[in-house]
Amino acid sequence: METNDSILEVKDLTVAFGENTVVDRISYTLHRGRTLGIVGESGSGKSVSSLALMGLLPAKATISGTALLFPKSELSHPKKTQSELKEQKEYSTDGSDSSFSSDCALINLLELDEKGFRDIRGRRISMIFQEPMTSLNPVQRCGAQVVEMMRAEHGKLKSKDKRERVIELFREVLLPRPEKIFDSYPHELSGGQKQRVMIAMALVNNPDIIIADEPTTALDVTVQKTILELLRSLQQRHGISIVFITHDLGVIAQVTDDIMVMYRGHVVEQGPAADILHHPRQPYTQGLLACRPPLDSHPRRLPTVEEFLGGTEAADAANTPDKQNTPPAHSTHSTHSAHSTHSAHSTHSTHSTHSTHSPSSQPLISVRNLNVTYTLKRSLFGRPLQTLKGVDGISFDIREGETLGLVGESGCGKSTLGRAMLRLIESSAGTVSYRGTPLDSLSPHEMRALRPKLQIVFQDPYSSLNPRLTIGDAIAEPLRVHKKKDVKDIKAQVLDLMVQVGLDPDWYGRYPHELSGGQRQRVCIARALILQPELVVCDESVSALDVSVQAQVLNLLNDLKERHGLTYLFITHDLSVVHYLADRIMVMQKGKLVESGTPDELFRNPQSDYTRSLIEAIPRII
Repeated sequence: METNDSILEVKDLTVAFGENTVVDRISYTLHRGRTLGIVGESGSGKSVSSLALMGLLPAKATISGTALLFPKSELSHPKKTQSELKEQKEYSTDGSDSSFSSDCALINLLELDEKGFRDIRGRRISMIFQEPMTSLNPVQRCGAQVVEMMRAEHGKLKSKDKRERVIELFREVLLPRPEKIFDSYPHELSGGQKQRVMIAMALVNNPDIIIADEPTTALDVTVQKTILELLRSLQQRHGISIVFITHDLGVIAQVTDDIMVMYRGHVVEQGPAADILHHPRQPYTQGLLACRPPLDSHPRRLPTVEEFLGGTEAADAANTPDKQNTPPAHSTHSTHSAHSTHSAHSTHSTHSTHSTHSPSSQPLISVRNLNVTYTLKRSLFGRPLQTLKGVDGISFDIREGETLGLVGESGCGKSTLGRAMLRLIESSAGTVSYRGTPLDSLSPHEMRALRPKLQIVFQDPYSSLNPRLTIGDAIAEPLRVHKKKDVKDIKAQVLDLMVQVGLDPDWYGRYPHELSGGQRQRVCIARALILQPELVVCDESVSALDVSVQAQVLNLLNDLKERHGLTYLFITHDLSVVHYLADRIMVMQKGKLVESGTPDELFRNPQSDYTRSLIEAIPRII
């Protein structure tokens, strides 16, 4: 008997919303026990194509094509062709065919009704969604949510047995204190722990396929590494097939056997992971590979996907250290090999400051013995009984014109330090001085007058912008608050700044929901710059962006630094980003400063095990 190692075959899958086709005739095969990586930018159709297989798209979606889900194991009868199966009507459309159950029938997922999908979801195909905090019910304990996912075959189990089954799963996904987490609410868990709960939920019914939709986006590199290792080990243990969706080819390289690259609803290229990663044929794939910040060089600019698609000599211009910080010139050539791009990266290992002006020797900001303490528990009379030090005795200087990178895992105190430095939250001890003036000695009125010089760009641009204000009004709002301009001059200045940050002036009247994530982040950068600050704190400002959009924003930050003489405190958990952008790097752990130095010093000779673990966790394409 001929053996079929396919578990899912998708052919000519098309998804449209009205006249807008978002997935256009894509085809691929998922093999048993293997991982298929689907990679592309936001809006490329990655998630929509997978939601279509689960029956999770809204009713207004028009779906066509075939998606054949093969039986759990080989049937005893000879394998038949798809045409023979169609003729004999052996497709199951509701999961209850008299000849075949949903375990042993060849099923066209796109022909299932809701009853059929309910039989498939969780038991044959499970999904791990991108954002566990919004996927988990905030008012239900984590264990109860996993128990709720158990199918009918677990119905005969007693409540105690179900609890033990879930706790066993929590141990398998390496959750600490599984008994306690069973009774915990989602907000009591870290991001990595919530994602592990989602993985346990996906495993509870022993599915054949797991669709992992951006499961590590915005997670710390160390947490990301453990999640990827966990998925690999679970796959080997259970023989699961995985569809891994991401925008980062560096992550894809760690987990996948095969790769499919998508762009605007189309499949650009697909094949074995080694071929796609090391010998990409299409400019779009080459651009995705090239725009990742290199770890072995410091190019003046990062190549962008648009430059590869537009036929520019992006790789050469971006990786030549003696070029000025200007966009590469256009060329008629349109092909670049990933090998040549990576080689260009590796030929410049000496760190070069992105600005043509060296940082001043005089500190713009001086921080001395800064402490931020949170009270976790008080007595009946208000006396603190339990406290937590978010920032513990940190001292450093930021020189004028410098980019200081601040890295560490979530919860180490990075954002707390940045906000305390700007007096957005009050410190419990220590001093922060701006040009020699202690900020804690200033009255609220004096601090308000100083705020135009000290600005911040937050992590999530969507929640940072008022959804009821147009982007023009959002950028202009600081000018009105601080009464910096006559009303008639405000719009002209906003339009000029929009051009500088790469926004179309015609978008002045648009609202935040009408823009992409990268465009919204440009709005937030423009809003921070409208008051002509000297220091900008960038708090995880590129962490949730596609690598291609991230490259554009990092180039923009360097351009603006050069043009306006800015000083940055760049807070991130991504060491590859800060290695590219920063003049110096500080590493934080549990509220304390672990070590600091230039990017080359830290990467070549890290002094602490913690820094070494952060570096080792960076996804690399080998």
